Amino acid sequence: MGSRPAGSGRVRPDGRRRDLWLYLGVAYAGMWLAMLPLLVTGYRRGDAREATGALAEVCIAVAMFAPALGAVVAVRYGRRGGGRVWEALALRWPRPWGRAVRECLTAAAVPAGLTLAALALGALVGRYPVGELDAGSVTGWLAGGSVGLVVSLPLFFGEELGWQGYLFPRLLRDGHRTRPLRAYLLTGAAFALWHLPTLIMGGQYPGRSWYVSVPAMVVSCTLVLPVFTWLRLRSGSVVPAVVAHAFVSSLSVGMVKEFADPDAALDPLHMGLTGWPGWIVMAAFVAFLARTGRLRPVDAAGAGTGVGARASGPVVPDRL
Repeated sequence: MGSRPAGSGRVRPDGRRRDLWLYLGVAYAGMWLAMLPLLVTGYRRGDAREATGALAEVCIAVAMFAPALGAVVAVRYGRRGGGRVWEALALRWPRPWGRAVRECLTAAAVPAGLTLAALALGALVGRYPVGELDAGSVTGWLAGGSVGLVVSLPLFFGEELGWQGYLFPRLLRDGHRTRPLRAYLLTGAAFALWHLPTLIMGGQYPGRSWYVSVPAMVVSCTLVLPVFTWLRLRSGSVVPAVVAHAFVSSLSVGMVKEFADPDAALDPLHMGLTGWPGWIVMAAFVAFLARTGRLRPVDAAGAGTGVGARASGPVVPDRL
């Protein structure tokens, strides 16, 4: 048997995945470091109506930039010829401007509709206590919430430049093949487990033990991620995914509180998109997207077969 020539054969997995490990290391380490002040002081959220304190708000804001930082590090230093970072992460406006507006409105309307459907399902089975709704009060809340959503967008850019800009397309490409199912499942799991420090402190599921909240978060993130990805695919930009994520984390949560009986206890595990009613609604919507080809990615040349083929740029950059 002849000896194998030097330099032939497969690329070593550790070298081929160096950028991936860099991303995960920076994103996860950044999250834990940002949450450290809350962890060491024993912070614990015990009620869904409990307001977030100033320290918690600062820690959360810092943590949300960790995925973007990880993405920049991975693109710039994890691969040879990393290229332009913002182009690699799809940080661009959909063109023309009219389309950009439509995509962003869709990014808000879809999670709003999913949330309303989840609340209706919860109310139908007696798990969501609907309160008396006043048009003036709801309008005022919606106006204030919309302003808050816009103000918070930079924070959600911090997350989605990592998850949709880098990690999903990175996991999608395996050599010369694309593996969409793997990308959806692994990105959803990584997205969920990144929240582990906040889950331990009762952040998303107040009063619940970690062994309940962690699996629940994995289910929630695995189901909501294809919705964000669909918005990213159809626009060729992370911007609509950012808007949708901001809505889900702010106005969607606010809808659960605003439309509920003010004297009733709220349990996110049974209400809204973070609970089982939301899982059913999102699963149905994701099944529709998959069945109609809307979750099929565009290849590196920009030539795809699904609805994503209309994207204004490749969703799987060659350099990733």
